Amino acid sequence: MKLLRLRRPFVATVTDAYGNELFRVRRPFWWITSSIYAEVGGKVVGVVHRRWHLWRRRYDLYLGNEQFAEVDNPGFWHWEFILKGINNEVLAEINRDWRGFGFEVFTDAGQYVIRFGSASANEGVTELSREVEEFEVARPLTLWERAVTVALAVSLDNDYFSRRGGWGLPIIAVGE
Repeated sequence: MKLLRLRRPFVATVTDAYGNELFRVRRPFWWITSSIYAEVGGKVVGVVHRRWHLWRRRYDLYLGNEQFAEVDNPGFWHWEFILKGINNEVLAEINRDWRGFGFEVFTDAGQYVIRFGSASANEGVTELSREVEEFEVARPLTLWERAVTVALAVSLDNDYFSRRGGWGLPIIAVGE
């Protein structure tokens, strides 16, 4: 039996296509509200704190001690999480994609899309990106802000979507 299920601490390593470590996502044990840390070279660069609410999904994102974004998802069935800056400007979006009835009912395998958008309509447009719907943001996120956003996606999956798998089997490779 797995004690504490999804409240157990873990460390996930994010790598590039060649297996080189880019950063780590570390979540310590939590009881009521959770925090998850983005670490580069063993140093914490950012943190995501969950604010408890009965039905809303609320998170605060920090770089160091400075808050750069928040998520205030309106309800339980919304699978779209919009990161907004301190002036309420859109910075990024995380979507949990619907993968079909079989996947959603019988597995714990979620798929997430993080859209960092573009502050300029012509910036970095390639042939493949022309097929993707435009997503405009107030400003591009820095590399460390993007790492914290990935940590948020891991936290969202762990907090809300990884509960059905019997004993809470993770969908992300976890290692020390």
